[in-house]
Amino acid sequence: MEQQVVIITGAGSGIGRETAKLLAKKNTAIVLVDFDETTGQETLEAVKEHNQHVIFVHADVSKSQDVKQYVEVAKGKFGKIDVFINNAGVLSPPSLLGDIEEETFDRIIAVNLKGAFLGLKYVLKEMEQQKSGVIVNTASAAGIQGQPYLGGYAASKHGVIGLTKTAAIEYGSSGIRVNAICPGGVITNMTKGIETSPEENGPMRRLASPEEIANVIGFLISTDASYVNGAVVTIDGGLTS
Repeated sequence: MEQQVVIITGAGSGIGRETAKLLAKKNTAIVLVDFDETTGQETLEAVKEHNQHVIFVHADVSKSQDVKQYVEVAKGKFGKIDVFINNAGVLSPPSLLGDIEEETFDRIIAVNLKGAFLGLKYVLKEMEQQKSGVIVNTASAAGIQGQPYLGGYAASKHGVIGLTKTAAIEYGSSGIRVNAICPGGVITNMTKGIETSPEENGPMRRLASPEEIANVIGFLISTDASYVNGAVVTIDGGLTS
């Protein structure tokens, strides 16, 4: 089987890192992308234990030039882009909408929504030429319901779902599938310090592990999901049921 080329943004920790580790055990070449060079290099070392066809690109996904660069590096190094895990994102300190600083809101939208858009913009061009490709956008349970005290984050993730559905319609005829995942609470560095009660975590009364989310991503990018396009897949233990 031909080697798949995968780009993963937000690969320095959490869902991105676990997805990279999962895919490293398969016939893949992986381009790890993260704003944090230290954690990105840590993921690189962890993945290299299983797969030598892996590189790290330092990038701010909210900057067009950085996004162009990681796409060009992937294409230049491996010749194509089969899979794009559009995963990078940030949270903000909990706050009422009326108390969110404008600069904080701008940063959340820049990374979570504009970053997702820019990734789609440049990766879709490559996949359209290939007439094939699979994209998974990381949205959130906060993308399908209101999220008290995280209004900017909820707004950005609602936007990611809108981008996902639009891209799925526009590019499906080009052999490209685009889906979104909506995790609930996940045990990651990003969610450290956010206190939740068992009841707030939904019917299963716990947070997900990053590995549980990575397993669903692994399915969505596989041929087993060949007719799944434009889907918004909740992985939240029943939180939004």
